[in-house]
Amino acid sequence: MTGNAAFDVEVSIAALYVHPIKSCGGIAADDALLIETGLEFDRAWMVVDAQGRFVTQRQLPRMALIQTTLNTRDMVLRAPGMLAWSVPLDEVGADVRVTVWNDDVAAFDMGDAVAQWFSDFLGQPLRLVRFDPSHKRLASAQWTGSVEAEAAFSDEYPLLVTSRAGLDELNRRITASGAAPVTMQRFRPNLVLDGLEAHGEDHLDEIRFDTPEGPVRLKLVKPCSRCSIPDIDPLTAETGHAVVDALAAYRADARLNGALTFGMNAVIVEGFDCLLRTGLVGGATYRFD
Repeated sequence: MTGNAAFDVEVSIAALYVHPIKSCGGIAADDALLIETGLEFDRAWMVVDAQGRFVTQRQLPRMALIQTTLNTRDMVLRAPGMLAWSVPLDEVGADVRVTVWNDDVAAFDMGDAVAQWFSDFLGQPLRLVRFDPSHKRLASAQWTGSVEAEAAFSDEYPLLVTSRAGLDELNRRITASGAAPVTMQRFRPNLVLDGLEAHGEDHLDEIRFDTPEGPVRLKLVKPCSRCSIPDIDPLTAETGHAVVDALAAYRADARLNGALTFGMNAVIVEGFDCLLRTGLVGGATYRFD
């Protein structure tokens, strides 16, 4: 590293993922539009229980089996044993209030028919809701500082950034224990970077990309603490413990009182309405603190 360089390391986007419905299957994308809440359509929908509280794979591992596809007009839902269901992208339903973590959020109920689809597959009364973009849900200023960062139904931050080298190192440890390697889908990131050492994203301050639409600047603000979801197989919904066991050996983060972390939450400093693409090369500055 050279301290006087504009960027200390060159990075590229190895993969982009959009997760339209919180805690359901994600989509590997060739490109994705950056909007105020992160990547367009990412966590724009959420499944809630009869009390309007969010549910995830933590309670319902079979949510991992619900796959989504986006086309120009619809989001198509598929799950084992279920007929495909289309949710129009230009339709919303009745105004409702829902809860994600400790936030009371404005949303739109997507109707009885799709609610029945989720209820039938997951075995309890559930509703599908869509985030109301006129509502601002802000990430904690404790971590974002002067940047007012919006999020839809993500846990709190607009973007999650990981590195391919970080997954390689984790899989080296997992396979050494005799377990099978895992895919990046387990960690549900938005951007996966090449060009870093293992878990190098932990130490980055900003990432910058130049796109035809304009410059993009992303600030990495908080390590992403991990729960049981990375130990749920996205292909079978079976649960295990190999991922958490491997993380426990080397990924306890003092910044979060010893929580196990993988990846970094990021906020958007500049670049709304710019298109991120796989293979896009940029630069990243290291954090010196």
